Amino acid sequence: MYGFLVPGHQGCRGSGRNSICGVNMQITLSDGMSFDSGLLENEKWLSFLYYTENKSVNMERVEIVEQVSGKETLSYVLRTLDILEADNRAVKLTDEEYETVKTVLQWSEVSKGGSVKEREDWRQKGYALDIHNLASAEIYWEECGNGDSFLCYILIKTHGLIGQALRGEVPVSQNEPLFNLTEKVGKERLEIILRVLNHCIIGAVSSGLWEKVKDEAYALIGRILKGNFTEFATKDRMRRLDEKLVGADDELVCLFSDKIFPYYELWYFQAAFGDFSTDQIKWLLKKVLEKTEPGVQYLSFKPLADGLYYDYEGGKHLNVYKERIIEKYIKDSSIENVELVVASFGKAVLVDFRFSAVCEKLIDFCVEAERCGLLTFEKSITVLYDMFGFRRDAFDRLNNEDKYLATMNASESSTKNTIIDYVVGSKVVDVGSGGGVLLDLLEEKYPDKKIIGTDISDNVIMELEKKKSKEGHNWSVLRHNFVDGPFPYSVDSIVFSSILHEVFSYTETKKGRFEIDTVKQALKNAYASLEKGGRIIIRDGIKSPVDDSVIEISFADPSGIDFFKNYVRDFEGLKDIRDKQIVINEKEGKALACTNFAREFLYTYTWGQESYAHEVQEQFGYFTIDEYRDFFKSMGAKIIRCDSFLEPGYVEHLSPKVKLSVDRFPDSNCIVVVEKDY
Repeated sequence: MYGFLVPGHQGCRGSGRNSICGVNMQITLSDGMSFDSGLLENEKWLSFLYYTENKSVNMERVEIVEQVSGKETLSYVLRTLDILEADNRAVKLTDEEYETVKTVLQWSEVSKGGSVKEREDWRQKGYALDIHNLASAEIYWEECGNGDSFLCYILIKTHGLIGQALRGEVPVSQNEPLFNLTEKVGKERLEIILRVLNHCIIGAVSSGLWEKVKDEAYALIGRILKGNFTEFATKDRMRRLDEKLVGADDELVCLFSDKIFPYYELWYFQAAFGDFSTDQIKWLLKKVLEKTEPGVQYLSFKPLADGLYYDYEGGKHLNVYKERIIEKYIKDSSIENVELVVASFGKAVLVDFRFSAVCEKLIDFCVEAERCGLLTFEKSITVLYDMFGFRRDAFDRLNNEDKYLATMNASESSTKNTIIDYVVGSKVVDVGSGGGVLLDLLEEKYPDKKIIGTDISDNVIMELEKKKSKEGHNWSVLRHNFVDGPFPYSVDSIVFSSILHEVFSYTETKKGRFEIDTVKQALKNAYASLEKGGRIIIRDGIKSPVDDSVIEISFADPSGIDFFKNYVRDFEGLKDIRDKQIVINEKEGKALACTNFAREFLYTYTWGQESYAHEVQEQFGYFTIDEYRDFFKSMGAKIIRCDSFLEPGYVEHLSPKVKLSVDRFPDSNCIVVVEKDY
């Protein structure tokens, strides 16, 4: 619910908040947003925003795509007016200043509204609806324009440009019309108006964002009103656009400095390019410029941003399927099924991708298959993407990589903190860095050490690079696979945290997957990469030492027995004992299996149906503790620690779901630390 200020007659503020010329009125906003019909008739700005079917919204600010209704702009405007009321009490604006700011806020977004007919009429009149500040200014002038309205007209026309300049999207000089007002309005008065106005504009997006940029916004307002339009340096402006551009190569820096910043404003850049690499951004910008006609001033990437996301599990989610198709096009623009579209509308171009009907169906299928969480659909996605030639890394989860990484980051358990205590030396490698949680822990504990993260998934490397840039980390990442060979240079500590079971489960050999030689080869290459006194540190799943014992599992939920039946059908690990002693009693909701099969099932069951398609493809335990000891002794390594344990989290999550015929759950994890003693 929001209260808001409804304008009365010019210069009449009434008795305060939510009033019209002294008559109090509470207007509420809820799911069934409604307003008095007379109010909507009299207040054209409100009518434009309320009745619109246009769903123009910045995807950066959206949490759930399917809930976009077209009323988000009105909600935003109401928030700006709430902030104005609070500022008015603190700053004590004059009546005239207050009315000016209020009118500007009410009209600055109207070009995002309007009925279908009204929007078509505006387009026919030449209003650039895709550049909303310019179009809103013209609509305001058409509805309210007179000699006294010029100040509001200019303030609407420059609406948001100070914030956009701070974001690197527009040149500082675009705010020159504000300086031209100083003689008529007065510098001190105009500065007060602009301070309050920009607090409303930016604070309504996020109060935290306003606190972050407030001082810089005030400073920029001050120098604009002095006629100082010095632009931010190219690299600084690129950083403001997107933190990852800090690491851009010279070619991309020159592209911005020579061909983009002197000529174009960039709209919705971060929303569109936040998930692209710097090389991909460079390629796309070059192609856009090739297709852009002379006279264009505004490059709008809003259509691209709007199409990159969809809802998954109740929240906005990057459509990685669509991203991969775009990625393929970037590598080879001659491919069929996708096309970069640069459409001109006066001084603006709108950038998007057009997909063939087949491509659209492929994307739709993958999205729905993802939601099903079934292994058969997962395999279908892989086959289809191979058919189209789209990238699929060996360990790449394709559809929910970002969620998987977030889950890994959230699982910051005590044992992860424990293993980093065994780190020695100055150069440390985190193998299979995934979401980067261990990199952060290592950096925090050892700020003076060189921390290197590795992964074999290009997608993970890209996400880690974005995380590093966004959060300002000092660790580095590179693509490396220890199965293929030693590290490029000698290091002191190599950490395998929950990664060797993936090496074992996914590496394809002549004998297929689940071959222990892949783990042995990775560890041998890691050992060869160590300096004398260096260490290999392992935290991973553990295989139970006895296979002739059995465990009976009783399920609390009847669906558990179906989960078990699917697991028996789909799990390909434990080649030698996969079918040993498995008995299913559907009527009683019970299953019997040897200890290792039961252990593998239980620690997959923990993750639930959604992760099933991935987890069923992995064997968590591949060595027993004694096999670890024997292997490293054969290499001449000094064993510092080698033991197994049960992660408390498994007991916590599984106890309400199952009862076992044994006293305790099988050990789930191990910590192994060995040292190179020669």
